[in-house]
Amino acid sequence: MNTDIRFDEFEDVMVEELTTDGIKSTLIVYNDDHNTFDWVIKCFVDVCGHTEEQAEQLSLLVHFKGKATVKTDSLSVLRPMKDALTERGLSAVIESMVND
Repeated sequence: MNTDIRFDEFEDVMVEELTTDGIKSTLIVYNDDHNTFDWVIKCFVDVCGHTEEQAEQLSLLVHFKGKATVKTDSLSVLRPMKDALTERGLSAVIESMVND
């Protein structure tokens, strides 16, 4: 993968926000030194249902920013995705917050 790419050329990937009962949950993936871009992209496609292009953009965000929100949905939808990503060796967490 070309590492001479300027990060500011990429826009944050928009993730549709879904809320349930005022709770917004986000699935966040953190950068690590172990997983390849190809593996992370494959995980995002297989687990999160992203397109190849969206998964590639998200992998670059994770790499250059240190983390990225890869999905926003209800906790019940995100929990199995987080578990699947961590089982594949990615560092993922779910953050939830109450909307005002």
